Amino acid sequence: MSGVKSYKELLIWRKGIRIVVLVYKLTRDFPKEEIYALTSQLKRASVSIPSNIA
Repeated sequence: MSGVKSYKELLIWRKGIRIVVLVYKLTRDFPKEEIYALTSQLKRASVSIPSNIA
């Protein structure tokens, strides 16, 4: 990891952020009755990826 000054420079962290953006876009069109079940779980799971790397 020579030369890396921030976790934001890590390729894996940036890919994790792309997953978050994709999940948020995909779940935007989910049925409203899923907002507190599947949608919420998918969003929390996707956000945990880059959060655990940082």
